[in-house]
Amino acid sequence: MSELVQAEKRSLSLTLPFETSPTQSDVDPQKVLRKLDWHLLPFLSLLYLLAYLDRTNVGNAKIAGLTTDIGLTGLQFNLCSAMFFVTYCAFEVPSNVALKLLRPSRWIPSIMFCWGIIMVSMAFVKDFVGLLIVRLFLGAAESGLLPGLAFYICLWYPRVAQAQRLAIFVSACTASGAFGGLLAYGIEKMSGTGGLAGWSWIFLLEGLITIVVAVGGWWYMDDYPESASFLSVRERDWLVQALKEDTASSSKAIRYEYLMQALKNPYSYLLASIEFFIMIPLFAFALFLPTIIVGLGYSSLHAQLLTVPPNICGCLATILFGIGSDRLGVRGPFVLAGSLLSLVGYTILLATTTPTIGYIGTIIAACGLVPSSACLLAWTGGNAGGDMKRGAMLAMLTGLGDLGAIASSFIYRPQDSPRYRPGHATNIACSSMIAILSIIAMFAFARANKQKHTRCIQEGLSADNAEDYRELGDNSPLYRCDTVCLKG
Repeated sequence: MSELVQAEKRSLSLTLPFETSPTQSDVDPQKVLRKLDWHLLPFLSLLYLLAYLDRTNVGNAKIAGLTTDIGLTGLQFNLCSAMFFVTYCAFEVPSNVALKLLRPSRWIPSIMFCWGIIMVSMAFVKDFVGLLIVRLFLGAAESGLLPGLAFYICLWYPRVAQAQRLAIFVSACTASGAFGGLLAYGIEKMSGTGGLAGWSWIFLLEGLITIVVAVGGWWYMDDYPESASFLSVRERDWLVQALKEDTASSSKAIRYEYLMQALKNPYSYLLASIEFFIMIPLFAFALFLPTIIVGLGYSSLHAQLLTVPPNICGCLATILFGIGSDRLGVRGPFVLAGSLLSLVGYTILLATTTPTIGYIGTIIAACGLVPSSACLLAWTGGNAGGDMKRGAMLAMLTGLGDLGAIASSFIYRPQDSPRYRPGHATNIACSSMIAILSIIAMFAFARANKQKHTRCIQEGLSADNAEDYRELGDNSPLYRCDTVCLKG
């Protein structure tokens, strides 16, 4: 394993455009990075925070009286939760292709505006069928955001700087859990105001916030580095050149064969398999954390507040994992480490009958789930050569991986309360699979890159031949993955 880590660090060290670009010497690379960070990351994080809040607030609404008021019985709540991911998975790849064909500053805020309207309509559902239909539409509308934002970040940052930036915006999902718990605690007290139940106000107010932010996004977002309004002309020219050198053997053209390359790439499915097993415990955690905490013996009102610390800890862990991944120059080991933390957390939840110890288990699990997902996004984006293929692979990762989210809706069943042992056992099994598959992926990438390096030596290929192999994307013998790859 240590050899794989060292190989990965050597590979990443080969492409540091923000440190070694030969263009304008008077441009400060770190200043450019800071400008990108301050302009892009806060807004992108806000978008993902609201997306995650809007897809998971049904869990807060559940313990605020939703299931009782609209007469949900048995597994009907679980089914409504799962329906979101049916359309979510189905529309992710088409949505990311549309993002590439259209302008990000128009596409991303537009889908956000749509799901804000849908979220508002959820406040007025009256029965199981109504909630089911609205959740289907919500999944379709939100499907393009996560792969779209991951692709967007890959357009603005070099591969070596992507993990911590992806981690920062992905950490917003745990921040949404903390924020959503606090918000639900306050909004639930509005029950009866305007003739609406507390859970209706949760959907209504959070949907309106989403709409307002979406409208702002239409004028705030920049499409590409070439048109970045917040950079000077020299900084913009330097950034474009640096990014070009970072993907020297990759094409930016929009062609059908690049989409097919992604669909035929076995690594797409290997990484998506890891995402599948991440999504089962991750979305189960987001949806059922309030329910799990109630099962530990806490009241429903206190459970809303007690969702805050695990999510804050998960948020901080995600950022730290991303920073560590970029600084150490590795991806796979951080996915592995996150899976082991998740494994420990759910083992504690399964084994203990003490509420306090069980609650500590939720915190440990949170510190492993989201960091794994964030590092996997960087792993995938760095292993896809060319914009079209990168967008398709990221959409496949989230689209196929999020099939696990459908399963996650059914692992915490009403008949298993209050301890929910089958659900915890399922998440232990998933965490184990993440660990196994991430190790397999590290060895697979190491082997592939060693073969490429051998070919380059045998055929005398160098960076001077990059243009000849550009159309092959990451299949080019000159392309080196930014994760666990051997370079001699």
